[in-house]
Amino acid sequence: MQPGPPSPTHGADRLIWRGNGVASGPRNIPEETPVALTYNRSTHAVMLASPTDLEDFAIGFSLSEGIIQTVADIESLDIVTVAQGIELRMDLARPRLDALTRRQRRLAGPSGCGLCGLDSLAAAMRPAPAVTSRARFSPADIQAAMATMPAAQRLNQLTHAVHAAAFWTPALGLIALREDVGRHNALDKLAGALARGAIAVGDGLLLLSSRVSVEMVQKAATLGAAVIVAVSAPTALAVRLANQSGVTLIGIARQDGFEVFSHPQRLMIGSVQHVV
Repeated sequence: MQPGPPSPTHGADRLIWRGNGVASGPRNIPEETPVALTYNRSTHAVMLASPTDLEDFAIGFSLSEGIIQTVADIESLDIVTVAQGIELRMDLARPRLDALTRRQRRLAGPSGCGLCGLDSLAAAMRPAPAVTSRARFSPADIQAAMATMPAAQRLNQLTHAVHAAAFWTPALGLIALREDVGRHNALDKLAGALARGAIAVGDGLLLLSSRVSVEMVQKAATLGAAVIVAVSAPTALAVRLANQSGVTLIGIARQDGFEVFSHPQRLMIGSVQHVV
């Protein structure tokens, strides 16, 4: 019988120092597993990821990297557990396989790396698709959306050590949330879940538990997300790309407010006072 993926958490013994006392006991920590994404038996990428929602990961990664254009471009998808890790074994339709063969991009990186192994600087700085959604949101929408995340982050409740990406709409609330040790992987898993459900993302909020780097904006724009809301700050390069691609980028989202770094026209807010 084919073995299944490992558990996403692992019990680890540890010593605990608090003040002047030392104790011992177990703690749940997240598993980190090598995951190979292969196309027609050729390995394209090896990522270290949480061994959960792997079908979503395969589809979302393929979409965000431009390997496929729709879910239908993947003719078959098998999750194969081997001694060294997990293989997400995909067969592509001939036009997409031919395009991938011409590009021949190789990527092998740790869970925190979204651009490792790129063949050129131009590939790393590829432009993001233009996002033209006219959806608008109130500050109450932003706060309500972010408030739904903690209860849905079940893996993080166990480990306090993983990232999450989620999608929320005013009409339906929290539609999907995915978690991973890598923030890029979490977003790819979410992209796969939304694509499998044929969910259009232009009219909702893309929520991130992490900082926003440029590759997160690239992935979000490829997904068609109009608004990114993150608990942390963006990088300068992420802000520049968000401005160029038409993405509204919101960071430092807390219970008492948030900060808008690009395209504020999608937010229904009052007059602006300049602060330094």
